[in-house]
Amino acid sequence: MIPQPTILLIAGTRPEIIKVAPVVLKARELGTVTVRLCVTGQHMTMAQEALSIFGIEPDANLEIMKPNQTLNDICQAVFERLPGVLQKFRPDVVMVQGDTTTAAMAALCAFNMKIPVAHIEAGLRSFNLDAPYPEEANRRVISSFARYNFCPTEEARENLRSEHVPEERLFLTGNTVVDALQHIVNNHSLDGVAKVNTELKSPFVLITAHRRESFGGGFENICKAIRTCSEKLPDVSFVYPVHLNPNVQKPVHSLLGGQKNVFLIPPVPYLPLLTLLKNCSVVLTDSGGIQEEAPSFGKYCIVMREVTERTESVRMGVSELVGTNADKIVRAVSRELSEKRTVVGTKNPYGDGKAASRILDALRIAG
Repeated sequence: MIPQPTILLIAGTRPEIIKVAPVVLKARELGTVTVRLCVTGQHMTMAQEALSIFGIEPDANLEIMKPNQTLNDICQAVFERLPGVLQKFRPDVVMVQGDTTTAAMAALCAFNMKIPVAHIEAGLRSFNLDAPYPEEANRRVISSFARYNFCPTEEARENLRSEHVPEERLFLTGNTVVDALQHIVNNHSLDGVAKVNTELKSPFVLITAHRRESFGGGFENICKAIRTCSEKLPDVSFVYPVHLNPNVQKPVHSLLGGQKNVFLIPPVPYLPLLTLLKNCSVVLTDSGGIQEEAPSFGKYCIVMREVTERTESVRMGVSELVGTNADKIVRAVSRELSEKRTVVGTKNPYGDGKAASRILDALRIAG
């Protein structure tokens, strides 16, 4: 009897775990492939919370997290600890997701050991190595040698074609985050806003902002814009789960701490975050994941970035780029709250909930 092929999935951050979880669940359902999950040990509290949503336990943990670690520390730790895991499980394919430093280094480590690499969410490009940083470089690194490129959209596939990636290595699958959201909506309630914050009232704006390329002046502009919005719109609440990075904490609490209708709360688990997203009036973000998730909940997304690799929702008219320009942010928030534009019923341009099935089918067909 020919043994089942083994896929080793590598994930470290909460978004990575959320986006690989549908592949794990679908593989369990089909029973035609053995899937192992190796977590990197970053942000383990948030990672464990994400794993529990899907009922998944990791098979290995690199435990690379240490205080004040640099990107190079992460690279070093992955190269030191992942080879032993690869030797233990002897996977037929190593699968990484997205564009984190751990994804890039895990893929490179597998490539160095001559193990085929599969890349979930392949082909996203901003064409600017500084924005997002270091993600744009990371995903280019992975694409340079991945054998299986699972592209979430046609535009992503075209990006890789333009980089001369062979056609037989390109697979149009959709984004697994839509699969994950469908699973969550079917299994969890997302209506308890009061459980997230008892003082929060509708209408409210959800804010998520933490991009490292905005640290400094850009972040100060974001905070000043939010303060202006809160003063102009006293009947609107603004809720901001504040990232723990000091480069975020300091300007946010300094410039927004005294605003009565601005609620600065600690980072929240994924289900409460989705609860806020589902029930907000508009979302103000610099997050790539939120740009993908917002259309599934019919929410207009104001993106505080100069460029985005997720242009499909911009072209569809359900999101827009405003950068970190305070005036543009204020105008966009004011306009959206006054017009109360609805995007309910809009098809999510990033997927249809069948990405995991397509990924596993592609691996089976490609052999």
